[in-house]
Amino acid sequence: MLVVPFAVGALDAGPSWRHVPLLLTWLAGYFAFFATGLWLRSRRKARYWPPVRAYAVLTAALGLIVVVIEPDLLRWAVVFAPLATVSLWCSWRRADRSLLNDAVTVLAACLMTVVVAAVGTHGGARSTPGLPGLTWLPGADQVRPWVLTALLLAYFAGTVLYVKTMIRDRGDRRRYILSVAYHVVVCLPAAAVNPWLGLLFVALALRSAVVPKRWPGLTPAALGAGEIVASITLGALLLLT
Repeated sequence: MLVVPFAVGALDAGPSWRHVPLLLTWLAGYFAFFATGLWLRSRRKARYWPPVRAYAVLTAALGLIVVVIEPDLLRWAVVFAPLATVSLWCSWRRADRSLLNDAVTVLAACLMTVVVAAVGTHGGARSTPGLPGLTWLPGADQVRPWVLTALLLAYFAGTVLYVKTMIRDRGDRRRYILSVAYHVVVCLPAAAVNPWLGLLFVALALRSAVVPKRWPGLTPAALGAGEIVASITLGALLLLT
């Protein structure tokens, strides 16, 4: 979830050396965010503080490099700061497994597709019409990165529901119905973008309906392997179509 949206955005916009410090900052920032979440859930116990401090310093150092290279990217803090705040609040409330926390985390990860478009070798434009109202956010004034983001968001949001039906909410009928219904609904817009994408989302819908019933005892490792295959397939289709 951290790497696929970034990779799709970077490859679609045209890989650039500037993507390297941005990726390192993004990963270090996630480690700092995760460590902070653990610290808050522990009610700020001292033994959880050193990783927070270490990753925060690393993120600040790498982030400074990015700001020097692409100062306009700092405007995205207006978007990401509220999402991080909500998620950390969930950690403080020990609701880090809630749908709210999952939603803001997935949204933040998928928005990186638009962010990295700003530093691509051809700006992520790909001859798509502009969105004048979003010119203040680097990379956000083009339609194509937003379409990619929407499709990635549709997939990863479905993954959250599907995995919950297999682990934390296994046997929960309401969560199962929600997961299947969600996967069915997103098939139509995906197919409207491209038939091959629609076919993939149909396969994902079938998976959400069949696997929890036929193979409810799948291990987390097996589920993770399936998600790796699905996410790579989606990324490839987004770039090829």
